[in-house]
Amino acid sequence: MQTSAGSHGTPAPLSQASQGVGSLPRVRPNRHAVPLLVLWLMLACSVLTHATPPAEPIVDEYQVKAAFLFNFAKFVEWPSEAFSDSNAPLVITVFGEDPFNGSLEAVKGKLVNNRKLTIRRVRDIQDIGKSNVLFVSPSAKKELARILEALQGQSVLTVGEDAVFTQCGGIINFVKEDNRVRFEVNVSAAERAGLKISSRLLALARIVKSLPQGGSK
Repeated sequence: MQTSAGSHGTPAPLSQASQGVGSLPRVRPNRHAVPLLVLWLMLACSVLTHATPPAEPIVDEYQVKAAFLFNFAKFVEWPSEAFSDSNAPLVITVFGEDPFNGSLEAVKGKLVNNRKLTIRRVRDIQDIGKSNVLFVSPSAKKELARILEALQGQSVLTVGEDAVFTQCGGIINFVKEDNRVRFEVNVSAAERAGLKISSRLLALARIVKSLPQGGSK
């Protein structure tokens, strides 16, 4: 596996292992986003190399998603008030059962805009605390509405993998198509949270809208 690391302050690309992956999920870009995707494919190798032993180069779905979370953080701008001070870490919180099987440890301690990444795992809404990225585990599906309601007015990048996650007000949702991992973004939800998402990230996403109150898709 070849690796390549981005420079500090520059959004890093996302990748998967280039060999032996079979039907491994990967992002399918539109034709205008190919140059960016090539760069992105080069960086996840550097991120995931630390998580995958040399003897086991195959990258599973949640290793890919862990690398996505790392890169989402690089492509999103938080308002200054989202952090207690200039030295505060950027916190990724997993709500519910952790499906990453340790893959998030590969990005723990890495720098995003000069902030060190920390990883938290919680199971109660009152424990979400000062999170910057909140991944809502499939195990917490029934609590989605309460979670999003609790985060209203806060600058938290919510990420999930439920069919109606973004339509219900979540910001980024993982979806699988033809055994490939893609993602969709609710831009309006990001704006309400005071987050600015890079156009380079949006170029690789499917843009969706929230459902009207009590309405349907």
